[in-house]
Amino acid sequence: MVHHLLHLTAELVDMPSVSFEEGPIADWFEAELRQIDGLDVTRVGDNLVARTNLDRQYRVAIGGHLDTVPVNNNATAIIQGNVLHGLGSADMKGGLAVMLELARMVREPAIDVTYVFYAREEVALQYNGLRELFAEVPELLAADVAILGEPTNAVIEAGCQGTMRFKVTLRGERAHTARPWMGRNAVHRLGVLLSALEMYDHRKPMIDGCEFKEAMQAVYVEGGVAGNVVPDSAVVTINHRFAPDRTPEEAEAFARSVVQPFMEEGDGFEVTDMSPAAKPDLRHPLMAAFIGRNDISVRAKLGWTDVAFFAEKGIPAVNFGPGEPTLAHTQQENLHETPLVMTYMALEQLLKTGV
Repeated sequence: MVHHLLHLTAELVDMPSVSFEEGPIADWFEAELRQIDGLDVTRVGDNLVARTNLDRQYRVAIGGHLDTVPVNNNATAIIQGNVLHGLGSADMKGGLAVMLELARMVREPAIDVTYVFYAREEVALQYNGLRELFAEVPELLAADVAILGEPTNAVIEAGCQGTMRFKVTLRGERAHTARPWMGRNAVHRLGVLLSALEMYDHRKPMIDGCEFKEAMQAVYVEGGVAGNVVPDSAVVTINHRFAPDRTPEEAEAFARSVVQPFMEEGDGFEVTDMSPAAKPDLRHPLMAAFIGRNDISVRAKLGWTDVAFFAEKGIPAVNFGPGEPTLAHTQQENLHETPLVMTYMALEQLLKTGV
């Protein structure tokens, strides 16, 4: 089992699946899943849902995305000792290998299982395959708890922070740069706002035993007319990561309060993207048993992940998968065998034992 999982992951790494190009790997997974007795397999676009229907007391959804970010001279899987190098090895073809092996090996689980393989997680939310499934076949995603195989190095990352992007437009007045006193430089107005963002005091709320750490960063700046013109407009795009004790409306109100002291009549504030947070919820008997039996460490998820889709439906969801998250999307992405095996064994025990 140990080396088999690493080699199965390597096989998946060698299957190209950059976002919007998941068709071939979805075909491969569909063929594999349809060979497994006791699974009802449904395909929606390049998304797959495979379910047991054993009428058990509880059902767990285990999900993972098929896509990767673009290739960065790391398209080919390379195994060196007990480490696999290659695009998607950590994020998240190791998790996909675990899911497939569980489906193959645990044919009579103590709880019902829904395996979800979905496309386009690494791109804008509007294209997300899990979102597509919730819109098209929500009944197939019903579960008591959900576990997503995002890379966490085999620890639980509970809930997730929300994320919003908004644009602040500051106005000025054009003039010739030889006579700047005749106008007002909108780009210069950004200075105090950017300084305030740099000094932003990150809030660290403790929620259900998990410490979250909010963030607010300028991520894009636009401004300027010509090399000899005082600019009359400057725009800064700001990303705010907010903890799950705030609703999107509360997060927006807070963001407005941060930038309002630097805005005047005629300036603009526009929210361009918003994804809600998900509270950590580890109280369900399945989740409590899963964590307790395996003595799994628990921490807050500081980024945004698809657990929020399940949380919106009232389904407690966590991130739990092999792979070091800080290496995701880097050229040096790799996967150690130990967390890969640990993830499989913990999930196998959950499926075989239930509560």
